[in-house]
Amino acid sequence: MTMRVLLVDDDPAIRDALGQTLELEGLDPVLAGSFLAAKDFLTSAFDGVVVTDMRMPGRDGFHLLDYAHAVDPDLPVILLTGEGDIPMAVKAMGKGAYDFLEKPCGPLPFMAVVTRALKSRALVLENRRLIAAVQTGDAAARMLHGTSHMADDLRTHVRRIAQMGTDALITGERGSGTPKVAEVIHLLSHNATRPFVKQNAGLLDVAGLSALLQSGVGGTVYLDEISNLCAATQDALMAALDAGAGLRILAGTTTSLEEHVAAGRFLEDLFYHFDIMRVRIPNLRERSADIPILFQHYVAQACEQANLPLPDIGADVVAGLMAQDWPGNARALMNAAMRFAMGLDDVAEDAGQGLSAQMAQVERSLLIAALQRHGGRAGETAKDLQLPRKTFYDKLARHGLRTDAYRGPI
Repeated sequence: MTMRVLLVDDDPAIRDALGQTLELEGLDPVLAGSFLAAKDFLTSAFDGVVVTDMRMPGRDGFHLLDYAHAVDPDLPVILLTGEGDIPMAVKAMGKGAYDFLEKPCGPLPFMAVVTRALKSRALVLENRRLIAAVQTGDAAARMLHGTSHMADDLRTHVRRIAQMGTDALITGERGSGTPKVAEVIHLLSHNATRPFVKQNAGLLDVAGLSALLQSGVGGTVYLDEISNLCAATQDALMAALDAGAGLRILAGTTTSLEEHVAAGRFLEDLFYHFDIMRVRIPNLRERSADIPILFQHYVAQACEQANLPLPDIGADVVAGLMAQDWPGNARALMNAAMRFAMGLDDVAEDAGQGLSAQMAQVERSLLIAALQRHGGRAGETAKDLQLPRKTFYDKLARHGLRTDAYRGPI
């Protein structure tokens, strides 16, 4: 979910208080005291929501509402009103304002409206992304890389299942990319412009499952590691499927569901429901010819994201890649590619490390690169990495990093 909130109020006390409330909730507030100070943030790339006072010197909240919707008609704008401004707020709602709050407003009602607006914004942006993906061509060719016959067979099978519109089971070893295959199936389906919602099944209780299915109506829900569903949630899912859920459900697993069924940990009927249509993702050991191609793709991707020059991938590097069996599959190969792009340890050394150690090193490197790009400015760095403030500072502490070490001279 997007975290940015543009907060516009000419009263410094109210502006700072509400800004602090947003920060404490892990959001990324951008504070402005006037329309002129706020309008530069309102570009087509702005992915957040707007909270603005109605009465301000110069251009007021109505003008800001019109300006924001001229940039993006779907941008949620929340109005802050005084006691006598309720009729004006109702008028603004008629002009497309998302909601209004009467000042002074406490943290709870304020955050309730902002959170709702952010969720609405995230859904609009996700739907736009999916529409753009559909319009740019075949998702299987764009997202499932490789030239081996196994890669070709995987793409062909995924396209076929996508068009059938039925529920399906996606299997593969850890790191093989079951969520990505689920997204490709959705993008190739007839409901590609509808919601695609993914969730770790182990985090769902019965109420959570019900809410998840409602959020995906008309589109696709992907349940990652479905074997982790508790017994009560399995029963609830089976009942929803029998009743007709009104959406497509894709299930992913990196373990053997047959073994879970035999041990009494997974409903047999639920297993057979999904297993009618199965997609198996081959591991890298089976399709070793794709390793150099995938590595080259991941290196290019890492260089683009970190604004780094593309390094040469020599024959010795390729030989080192091919000598590994890559138990972490595509995820481990991606980690090695990111480290290679940043000029860190040799690829052969990466492959010998555990996945957790590799991921920690990559995360630290990405944090350092982002801090360097933004001169140690915490807010900009956290936004670049798409992290809530608290999560960002927790990661800095875990890796022994300080923002002031990357600030230039004053």
